[in-house]
Amino acid sequence: MDQSVAIVTGASRGIGHGIALALAREGIAVVCADRHTDEEATYMEEIRALSPASLHVRADIASESDRKQLVDTAFAAFGKVDFLVNNAGVAPIERKDILEMSEESMDRLLSINLKGTFFLTQYCAKEMVAHGCGQAVVNVTSMSAYTSSTSRGEYCISKAGLSMVTTLFADRLAEYGIRVYEIRPGIIKTDMTEKVTAKYDALIEGGLLPIRRWGEPDDIARAVVAITKGYLPYSTGEVINVDGGFHIQRL
Repeated sequence: MDQSVAIVTGASRGIGHGIALALAREGIAVVCADRHTDEEATYMEEIRALSPASLHVRADIASESDRKQLVDTAFAAFGKVDFLVNNAGVAPIERKDILEMSEESMDRLLSINLKGTFFLTQYCAKEMVAHGCGQAVVNVTSMSAYTSSTSRGEYCISKAGLSMVTTLFADRLAEYGIRVYEIRPGIIKTDMTEKVTAKYDALIEGGLLPIRRWGEPDDIARAVVAITKGYLPYSTGEVINVDGGFHIQRL
């Protein structure tokens, strides 16, 4: 088929939803993955209105069988996958100082954010190579990949690990023409950050960011669209900061 195909994980809300919408607007068939049932995935009406061929697949990326079903469903429906957008991720259920953080919380975050993403990428990449398709993989990480938050260390560790996952797959897949990128969001207005709105409002007002506003899911989505359009053909393993300039070291 001529239409491009993209898998987007965590597509039901927040950044993932913004990415899925933006890709659908570009006419890409989006395979939207999340942990909702089809009946719960009412957001698909909006996606299909923009790109009728788009699909919903219930998948928990921490599950090997779910990861395989997600990729197999996409290839069965379209015969190819051009883009894999690894966005799905979770925060700790309860923020705790690293001196008190539980092993269960660490296991949960690593199984989803890091291990699940790694093995989904591995399986999808092997299928891309076997089918002679695949243009790019995009890993959505976080400013927490390099910024210390001692009340949610497991989240920081999972995102830092995902940065290396990007580097490894960029190196391994370059020979097949599959580019791999890391998009590193900053302070983005989603349900995940809703509980700390007052904190970040004050920090932004106080000059934490050179661009003094919250980021929006569409800010991340625009970067993903640029990758799908092939605007970075001589780059791979690249970190794209979408953070209002947070990463700039200033005096």
